[in-house]
Amino acid sequence: MITKKSILEAIEIVKKRNPAQPEFLQAVTEVFESVEPAIARRPDYIKNKILQRIAEPERIIIFRVPWMDDRGEIQINRGFRIEMSSAIGPYKGGLRFHPSVYIGILKFLAFEQVFKNALTTCPIGGGKGGSDFDPKGKSDNEVMRFCQSFMTELCRHIGPNTDVPAGDIGVGAREIGYLFGQYKRIRNEFTGVLTGKALAWGGSLIRPEATGYGSVYFSDEMLKTRNDGLKGKVCTVSGSGNVAQYTVEKLNQLGAKVVTLSDSEGMIYDPSGIDEEKLTFVFELKNVRRGRISEYAEKYNNVEYYQGKRPWGIKCDCAFPSATQNEITADDAKTLVKNGCILVSEGANMPTEPDGVRVFIENKILYGPGKAANAGGVATSALEMSQNAMHLSWTRDEVDRRLREIMTEIHRNAYETAKEYDYPNNLVVGANIAGFTKIADAMIEQGLV
Repeated sequence: MITKKSILEAIEIVKKRNPAQPEFLQAVTEVFESVEPAIARRPDYIKNKILQRIAEPERIIIFRVPWMDDRGEIQINRGFRIEMSSAIGPYKGGLRFHPSVYIGILKFLAFEQVFKNALTTCPIGGGKGGSDFDPKGKSDNEVMRFCQSFMTELCRHIGPNTDVPAGDIGVGAREIGYLFGQYKRIRNEFTGVLTGKALAWGGSLIRPEATGYGSVYFSDEMLKTRNDGLKGKVCTVSGSGNVAQYTVEKLNQLGAKVVTLSDSEGMIYDPSGIDEEKLTFVFELKNVRRGRISEYAEKYNNVEYYQGKRPWGIKCDCAFPSATQNEITADDAKTLVKNGCILVSEGANMPTEPDGVRVFIENKILYGPGKAANAGGVATSALEMSQNAMHLSWTRDEVDRRLREIMTEIHRNAYETAKEYDYPNNLVVGANIAGFTKIADAMIEQGLV
């Protein structure tokens, strides 16, 4: 009873301090409620007010980003960096450039990142950042000028042993290059301050593929608990960016058949499957021409395009939400269950609404929450940091092997923790408790800081 009361009080404090930030409140509530069994066993977590402390960022940086467009007009955006927790290592998390970016979204992402990073077995804390700048429709020169202005301020707050950003939505190889170049120019040092770099100047093999590959590896581990595998499974994937593309690639390699992709305007359904040739077209469409997924339906026969729809009404064995937060509603979850879906592995951050998560758990769906299933990206970023620190590069096979081992360990940790706390097969509880206890113990051991 005391534990429940303490959790509700902590949630209420977060609500009062963070009004109009629904994504952040959703993430905090989900974690706090699911770690109740751990707090019940450890009254020192309550005494040390770990819940209140872990939900309060260690530092929030907000800054103006002025830049000039190709017409010579001055534009002004807002930049952010949320340094959430450094309890187990330097802050680590991506930068997102998208018009929807505001402090609440980034606090949610940073909070999730803390637990995700704790699960990777790597010594990295959690952070997130970005801007409401939209790179879509901008020229390379405009993106460069924005990135240089953004990094001119951000460089004061980051470093290889302090805070190591990476890419996220809207921040790919081009943006990372411009950001790194400006950091190097200002600080006069060549260090592993960013991950997701090009191979020629400190990047890691498998980093672009890592989040998608990791989500698939995690799904394979979930299926193994039922003596099953991905071969022959019909899969739906949302999104068509980096995560979705490499999710499809790895699913194809493991013998599954992917029948959907989507973007912000709609989705395609290809009942014959998105094979290697079609996926090559998607890579060119989205990464080079920056086109819309509807063009896929125009190019290939017997493909249906649904304007404004998501893939969750399509019958499948496994679903891989790989686009954005809250893209699976409770009704979507019920539809997936009704249509025979047995597994959901989240490539995106918090893509399922809380009521949808409950539907999956109640129906005993193999459900991999984002903080576990999509941890492959940040895990490989940590591997990139290790390679930078040692001034060497590992082979593709070596990085892929380490990635698979990390995803296997994340699943094992979440699975066994869930069993230990009498929530068998509930990977939400398992992942949250495993990450939470690791961070909470570090915070207590380091004193009141």
